[in-house]
Amino acid sequence: MGYAYYELVRNGEKIEAGYGVEAVCEKTGCTEKIDRGLAYLCGKTPGGDKHGCGGYFCERHLYGDNQCGTCAERAA
Repeated sequence: MGYAYYELVRNGEKIEAGYGVEAVCEKTGCTEKIDRGLAYLCGKTPGGDKHGCGGYFCERHLYGDNQCGTCAERAA
């Protein structure tokens, strides 16, 4: 399986993911263009896991161990 495009289920919703999928940062109010590749993933597993929510965020909104602000606070 390649990581340019794939589908996954996150919070009960099917979404398109992969570095070939254009997107916008999921931080409320941010309009930074990103893709849904692993570099912008909150956590370690697409779809979410104990390390992150599985959302996709720009570099300004990913912290520490590639986590969004909410997940980084929860891990602290």
